[in-house]
Amino acid sequence: MNVRPIVPDAAIVAHAPAVAPHSFAGIVDALGATLQAGSRAEDAFAAGSGSLRDAVYARAKADVAVEVAAAEVRHAAQALQSILTMQV
Repeated sequence: MNVRPIVPDAAIVAHAPAVAPHSFAGIVDALGATLQAGSRAEDAFAAGSGSLRDAVYARAKADVAVEVAAAEVRHAAQALQSILTMQV
């Protein structure tokens, strides 16, 4: 009987250093890290060292993060517009 080690079918992802998550810079860094993780997973699949499942999941996660960030920016812009149009 031959026993071979199990090699995971996943892209190797390096973790970025942590920044304060409640700060604006932390939020932007987290969004950038999510987008980079999606790109790395796609690159790993293209190079043959990652799985299609991981590439699709990472890209979908990045797309959702961008949509949430865009919705929050629109909401903040509407709030600011409401404040700026108030009569004093």
